[in-house]
Amino acid sequence: MTQTTQPFAPQISVPATYMRGGTSKGIFFKLSDLPKSCQTAGKACDQFLLRVIGSPDPYGKQIDGLGNGSSSTSKSVILSKSDKPDHDVNYLFGQVNISKPMIDWGGNCGNLTAAVGACAINMGLVDAECVAASFNDSKNNDGKNGAKNSGICEVRIWQENISKTIIAHVPVYLDANQKVQVQETGDFELDGVTFPAAEVKVEFIDPVDATSDMFPTGNLVDSFAVPEYPELGELQATFINAGIPTIFVNAEALGFTGTELQGDVNSDDKLLAKLETIRAYGGVAMGLFNDISEAQSSQHVPKLAWVAKPASYTASSGKTVSADEIDLLVRAMSMGQLHHAMMGTAAVAIAAAATTFDEKQGTLVNQAAGGGELSEVRFGHPSGTLLVGGKTEQVEGRWQAKKVSMSRSARRIMVGEVFVPFDD
Repeated sequence: MTQTTQPFAPQISVPATYMRGGTSKGIFFKLSDLPKSCQTAGKACDQFLLRVIGSPDPYGKQIDGLGNGSSSTSKSVILSKSDKPDHDVNYLFGQVNISKPMIDWGGNCGNLTAAVGACAINMGLVDAECVAASFNDSKNNDGKNGAKNSGICEVRIWQENISKTIIAHVPVYLDANQKVQVQETGDFELDGVTFPAAEVKVEFIDPVDATSDMFPTGNLVDSFAVPEYPELGELQATFINAGIPTIFVNAEALGFTGTELQGDVNSDDKLLAKLETIRAYGGVAMGLFNDISEAQSSQHVPKLAWVAKPASYTASSGKTVSADEIDLLVRAMSMGQLHHAMMGTAAVAIAAAATTFDEKQGTLVNQAAGGGELSEVRFGHPSGTLLVGGKTEQVEGRWQAKKVSMSRSARRIMVGEVFVPFDD
């Protein structure tokens, strides 16, 4: 009898959780569950995650993986028990490029941050004492012998990409067997997400290093030129590093109204190329790149966004957003496409920029929101509106964002094993 051997290595299976967080979706792994070669940063880890998501895919669909062909769904997360004092979980985020064999580890995903706390609890990465304390502190009471059956678990997250602390306030409850469960269903509605769910409040603590400038040029408003498009003249811009490095420009300067939807931008290749060129030159102007060519290998950072004063429009869901219910309009690009709602990290930048005013002038975001001292703003995005709050102050001549907050929601979609053609 002739003995045959399999010509190719078999697939491996790895425990994983598929979750929605805010207006994004991603695949979550516990660090210790990954193949040994993937538990440290490097080529093996990148190749593994690319294959899981289904990239690179020249067709742009990621059919052979868990990605869904958009920047909002081409994401990976690795969680581990934190070794940082006063933190529960380490959170590492990778933005997977759809068409190129590249993962950008340069920034955070604010939307998926909303899912990190819940996922960490379900993975057993949060100490039982921490979870138990949420019931002791809760004001909710089931009326039986004074026992509390629901509460809010404060999960302290160390965001490894940007070395920052984030606090997720995750609702939890005790089931009939007195086992802790994460509350995922609820009536909180988040524009950009079809169905309601439980509210998760997220706080970004000191999103800017005390030794760094929130405004890298030292100015609240700058200007820069884009030689390939001389008709733009000198573009006014606010360069900010809070949440994620972001370039804010006025919608009018780009020929926009601020009410654009994805179909108005993403179907126009020439316009997309123009916006990418603007992003590249803006990245140089704010000190992120030495040359515009470097933007090709850093598509996640910086973000390009445009702002405008309030105006009524019809959101992508078909609902009307009235000018009198918002403070300003914001649209933002993500991985070369207009985002369908708003990235969580860009929302942090919006909150920080909107609440910065130095008595002489505010940022372009502050000006679009009416100017002056603001503590929170509600902005309109393609899918609806979002309320964000912030507190900024000057410390020894430097602007600092002390805290930025927003509400999101999250839920598990699938828990199980992902099968990957991967030779460990």
